[in-house]
Amino acid sequence: MITINEQSSIRFELDKIICFDPFHLSNSNHDADVIFITHSHYDHFSIEDICKVQNENTIIVCPSDCLEEASKIFSSENIITVSPGDEITLFQFSISVVPAYNIDKPFHPKTNNWVGYLLHDGEVTYYVMGDTDHLPFMDTLKVDYLFVPIGGKFTMNVSEAVELVNKMKPRVAIPIHYGTIIGEVGFGEDFQKKISDDIECRLLLFSNM
Repeated sequence: MITINEQSSIRFELDKIICFDPFHLSNSNHDADVIFITHSHYDHFSIEDICKVQNENTIIVCPSDCLEEASKIFSSENIITVSPGDEITLFQFSISVVPAYNIDKPFHPKTNNWVGYLLHDGEVTYYVMGDTDHLPFMDTLKVDYLFVPIGGKFTMNVSEAVELVNKMKPRVAIPIHYGTIIGEVGFGEDFQKKISDDIECRLLLFSNM
């Protein structure tokens, strides 16, 4: 089961509970096995929300510029810092850490070494992109589930995301990072109409509206 709370706050209920960039959570479940953080902006690295899913065994995976704050609430053995190009294994999952940055915007510079994650669960690959533009290496990636930011300004806009998705051809495309801080709620429907018919689109943000 996959749910999205807001922005890029994604929850996977697989064999383990996996959270990406928890943000504006209404419940305190304290049930996460792993928390993945893409970068240190407040809407992706929220200590308040991390504390709502964290328990004494939770592992946090994050870029190095999150380490100081993470160390205040996690023991050192439960923190894994990563950079683009890293490969790690947690439980039965293998994780490829990939770059996430802007090409023609100042908000997410390449030099920050912020990241996206390819989570491999057996034969299924989930790609949570983080805040990024369309980068050349993405075109040839083979993924099953693609979580793609579409809000514009800080990330790709709808047209740019559609172009990427139609090149990558994931089995399922899930737009994220729109409708609150940046981008209109209707961006999701616009994205859904424009991607190729052979790609399933799931609108998980605002699905209860």
